[in-house]
Amino acid sequence: MSVPHLDTRYFDKKRALLFGPFATFSTKFLKHGSYSDLPASVTLDNFRSMVAVGWDNFDLVQYLGGQLMMSDEDRLAALREYLPNARAQDWKLWQAGQRVQIIKRDPQMGGVLKLGTELVASKDGSIAALLGASPGSRPHRRSC
Repeated sequence: MSVPHLDTRYFDKKRALLFGPFATFSTKFLKHGSYSDLPASVTLDNFRSMVAVGWDNFDLVQYLGGQLMMSDEDRLAALREYLPNARAQDWKLWQAGQRVQIIKRDPQMGGVLKLGTELVASKDGSIAALLGASPGSRPHRRSC
């Protein structure tokens, strides 16, 4: 998880000021994945862990839900806490990346949400993925 902040990056050799992050949601696990990725991943074996994580992190669920419900005016108001003279026409919403969080089974808790970056591999080692935090993902972009 990241907190609202300003950041500068270069895009096509142009310096840009970015502000974010704002939560987005997709049921795709990859940029060009399928909208059925998340529903297809839910099984009887992992359902309890997913529900436990949602229950134990309900404040986070509410926060992210509130982020998803933000209007463009709400996002601009958040930006104006950092840049009071920000104008809507100078900014555009930019979905920069998709973050996949890990839920691990836990005998006491049922499931635990892992917010860092973790390497996840199949038992036979034939496939592995780096999941979690993704530095550089920012949803607002402005050319400087």
